[in-house]
Amino acid sequence: MASGGSSSSSRAWTQRQNKQFECALAVYDRDTPDWWHNIARYMGGTKSADEVRRHFEQLVHDVTQIEAGRVPFPRYGYGSAPPVAGGGLDDMAATRYAT
Repeated sequence: MASGGSSSSSRAWTQRQNKQFECALAVYDRDTPDWWHNIARYMGGTKSADEVRRHFEQLVHDVTQIEAGRVPFPRYGYGSAPPVAGGGLDDMAATRYAT
């Protein structure tokens, strides 16, 4: 596949491709031989091994930035604080997810 910016593989990753990528990371252990190529194959030919490697490196960078506190929390339009009651989970669901 020639590189020139016009191929579909050089475009931004779609939500579906990101999900495929996440699944591939769960399927293939980092110690798997030809890791990048296996993940690229899992992507159905839409991304090259080099694109998969670069995407992974960007993911690692992003996670590192988040864990270091360099990425601000998003504001979801709650105003100064999220809603206290009726915020989405009912009481039964809230207790199911409580630690």
